[in-house]
Amino acid sequence: MFGFEDLTILQMMLLALILVIAGGVNGLLGFGFPLLATPLMAMLVDVRSAMLILLIPTMAINVASIVGGGRWQASIGRFWPLALCVALGSIGGTRLLIGTDPAPYKLLLAVVLLFYLGIQQRGLRMPWIHNHPRPAMVVFGLAAGILAGTVNAAVPALIIYALELGLAPLVTVQVFNLCFLTGKLAQAVTFAAAGMFTVRIVIVTLPAALLALTGLWVGARLRGRVDTATYRRWLRRTLFVIAILLAVQYVMRTWW
Repeated sequence: MFGFEDLTILQMMLLALILVIAGGVNGLLGFGFPLLATPLMAMLVDVRSAMLILLIPTMAINVASIVGGGRWQASIGRFWPLALCVALGSIGGTRLLIGTDPAPYKLLLAVVLLFYLGIQQRGLRMPWIHNHPRPAMVVFGLAAGILAGTVNAAVPALIIYALELGLAPLVTVQVFNLCFLTGKLAQAVTFAAAGMFTVRIVIVTLPAALLALTGLWVGARLRGRVDTATYRRWLRRTLFVIAILLAVQYVMRTWW
């Protein structure tokens, strides 16, 4: 379990910078906070500790993103079963993370990031999702939850589901953040049951949530001024570099 007292001043400053930047990305794109923050933090601490640090900030980002979009009740009313499946998958993924060595999850996170980038690059199509939306909701909800529980990256599975259904951008953002929120709540309960998510962790990570929300606010204000296509391109390149670095870290730890 992580301890902030074990971190150096430089590490604390880098963690704060990561929170603000990832919050800004979420403000610009409507999602992406855990997808960017988790691998960056995993280069400073192990994946399990990174996820504990990000629990409260991620939930704060999710609530703000759901409510801020407007007409969120309609999105929740239609897609709450997907969010429930994500929560169930997250419980299983988190229990797996708790009961195993967290080191290999850096490699898994790298694979998930590369898979996500492949989806974006090639435009993967799965017409059966549109033809069978309810079974697809269960399959992709559970898959997203397991990824959220183990590596804090539910986006790849949800991206495929949203693209195939042709969801509107606002609905996509709200559904994603609803799923992220239910997944994080389930993960928090699972961590708490294992004695890893305590009141102390909630207290010490509240400032982290404020930093993330600050980044979210700035990103939302810049959304109309930044060329989103260019920004997405740079984000993909950044995620690719992070994925390679995580894989290299895992290989070096395993073989040297």
